[in-house]
Amino acid sequence: MLLDGIRVVDLTTVVMGPLATRMLADMGADVIWVESPAGDVLRNYDPMRSPKMGAFNMSVSRNKRSIVLDLKTEAGREAMGELIATADVFVTTLRRKAIERLGLDEDEVRAIRSDIVYCTANGFGSDGPNADKTAYDDVIQAASGLASTFAWNGDPQLVPSILADKVAAVHVAFAIAAALFDRTRTGKGATLEIPMAETMAAFNLVEHLGGQTFRPQHGGFSYSRIRTPHRRPRRTRDGWIVILPYSTDNWHRFFDFAGQPELKHDERFASGGERIKHSDELYGLLDDIVKTQTTAQWLAFCSEHSIPASEVVDLEKIGEHPHFAAVGLLQDDEHPTEGAYRYVRDPIKVDGEISPLRHHSPQLGADTEQVLRELGWDDDRISSLIDDL
Repeated sequence: MLLDGIRVVDLTTVVMGPLATRMLADMGADVIWVESPAGDVLRNYDPMRSPKMGAFNMSVSRNKRSIVLDLKTEAGREAMGELIATADVFVTTLRRKAIERLGLDEDEVRAIRSDIVYCTANGFGSDGPNADKTAYDDVIQAASGLASTFAWNGDPQLVPSILADKVAAVHVAFAIAAALFDRTRTGKGATLEIPMAETMAAFNLVEHLGGQTFRPQHGGFSYSRIRTPHRRPRRTRDGWIVILPYSTDNWHRFFDFAGQPELKHDERFASGGERIKHSDELYGLLDDIVKTQTTAQWLAFCSEHSIPASEVVDLEKIGEHPHFAAVGLLQDDEHPTEGAYRYVRDPIKVDGEISPLRHHSPQLGADTEQVLRELGWDDDRISSLIDDL
């Protein structure tokens, strides 16, 4: 696997960090998740079959090993130091003051392992006035402009997904992988900072910076096609569909099929640029057109003419969808303590193969003794540490 032989010390909590390190674990890294005696908060979210093994936690903890250390004790700090000495990556979502109190700031960690990739992932960048503010996904959706973008009738909305956490997690995993590659060339471990707010704001501005790209501003802010309230699924005669004619040829074929060929000659819709300018008018036509046919009829037409389209799939039924079932996106397995369960496999293929499940999601501290023995601890030291938890 791509990250075989890489050890990651994972001092993260909740979603952004644990999801990022799970991605690294899926690629073969030995991720050792260092948890407090209470365990990560996600462990306690229902549904669950047994204490501290919530479904949400299981989605971000597979392929990892869990150890419990009380970093406020001498034994816990000793174990952490010895673990860091064996690691290639140290990643944390703890805020700066907490890291300093624990003696795990960059200088302290590099004193143990000079070439380690040191990564902090927090809500806001360390140079700004919000650096030490607590931040969760809802807060970042608001702070990054996403809530204002996703606003109908003037009311800002939150996307019904922990989107900021997940987007930031991808950046964390990517940055760590890039830093590991750089280390093979330079012998030096990079220092990484991935703030959720800046990451999400940059993500939002890819298409929305618009006229502010130019200084002074030239043209309007935002991408009007995305912002129109008419950009939405359409009701067919028997269901719901999204149809996105994109090229001029797509639109001409669509207008012909809809029985409105005169729209091909409407100047508002003559080119991509004009269609974007007149997104409200163009998309406003679609409701009356789309409801005249069944979903199957629209899908057949769109497939024949290479027009992008999809029926609206109920998220709860993703596993039953013919495409996702065929590619095996959802996998069934037997957990040693939780019984039969289902997980979403990593979507990436490497050399035509999907990442295997190497470790089921661990119970809290399940691997503490094993990892300590790998560090050379004897029975007395292990017992002493565990007794203090």
